[in-house]
Amino acid sequence: MSQPEITVLYFAAASTATGLMEQLVTLPASQYPLSSLSGFLVSLHPDVGLDKILQSSQWSVNAEMVNNVEEVTLKGGEEVAIICPVSGG
Repeated sequence: MSQPEITVLYFAAASTATGLMEQLVTLPASQYPLSSLSGFLVSLHPDVGLDKILQSSQWSVNAEMVNNVEEVTLKGGEEVAIICPVSGG
């Protein structure tokens, strides 16, 4: 059985840090908590400051904003977006 994959969408600072707008990511487990995804993505993109960006970012899964990452389990096939804070005037 193959490992589940998700599509990660990087916006704003997350895209700048990783150099990517989108990435297909193989999850390390078939039931993977969204709360663990930050650390996993940082391990895929070390030393680019992604950890600090993710600390202030929000998540969406399948175009639905996530209020509590502890309540979401990824199973594969999801589209996960990193929504960074933005400012404007």
